Amino acid sequence: MNAGRQRARRRPGQPLHERVIERGLLGCALISIATTAAILVVLLGESFAFFREVPLSAFLLDDQWTPLFSQQHFGIWPLVVGTLLTSTIAIAVALPFGLLAAIYLGELARPRVRTVLKPTLELLAGVPTIVYGYFALVVVTPALQQVVPGLAGFNALGAGIVMGVMIIPMITSLGEDAMAAVPRELREGAFALGAGRLACIFRVVLPTALPGITAALLLAVSRAVGETMIVAIAAGQQPRVTLDPRVPVETMTAYIVQVGIGDASSGTLAYRTIFVIGATLFAFTFAANLLSRRLTRRNRARVATGAT
Repeated sequence: MNAGRQRARRRPGQPLHERVIERGLLGCALISIATTAAILVVLLGESFAFFREVPLSAFLLDDQWTPLFSQQHFGIWPLVVGTLLTSTIAIAVALPFGLLAAIYLGELARPRVRTVLKPTLELLAGVPTIVYGYFALVVVTPALQQVVPGLAGFNALGAGIVMGVMIIPMITSLGEDAMAAVPRELREGAFALGAGRLACIFRVVLPTALPGITAALLLAVSRAVGETMIVAIAAGQQPRVTLDPRVPVETMTAYIVQVGIGDASSGTLAYRTIFVIGATLFAFTFAANLLSRRLTRRNRARVATGAT
């Protein structure tokens, strides 16, 4: 902390352009913090107005979500279950493929192959999510209907699979970074003891990089929970408490899109539900990011001390 304070102090003889850049970076950081604080104030203010009319027990214990109907119900669980269902399918797809791709690119691929495959894989992250959504609706879902009986036109399965494809580059890139941070001495020690290449990867590299890989997984979960366009297009808009991936579900982000395009008048109770859902999403992603950050710090400390 003392070193940070000393760096923050103005250094004698510091060139003018460095001071301008320093102040500019400080301004950007302050704008980011102020924006986050403003969003939080709006979410909490509208959520407080919502809970003045709706009891917290109705929000947490009711199993129906129909704020746009004449008989209104405000149970959050249909949206939470829909979000967790699609996110779980996405992680089930992305984790094995992303992790295996990270192992291959980081430990097994030749440099020339790696320079071609990695940018190609990262192109997936640049595809607009609305394209992914229509891909899930017009390509993936009809293909799945050939092999999955009873699969509806809008369903959680197709949306979850395509979400998984979308976040594979994130798990691959972050997982590869975590494995690259493993000290070379650990690999050399394993080889010196007679371990083969695969044994070194699965018994030395992966266990050492596990906190970093876990952090990458949590960030991917956060990305999946916050995904909007894919689920809004391909998953349907029927809030229900179900674990059946073949039927339509509605996620929290899809509901926000539904209300945001004009299904509720501004200032009404139904309109305020989008802020309650937003605050709930904020809490989910904040907790996931906080846990991910903590695991990343622990991984760096372990690598720095050479602990396994």
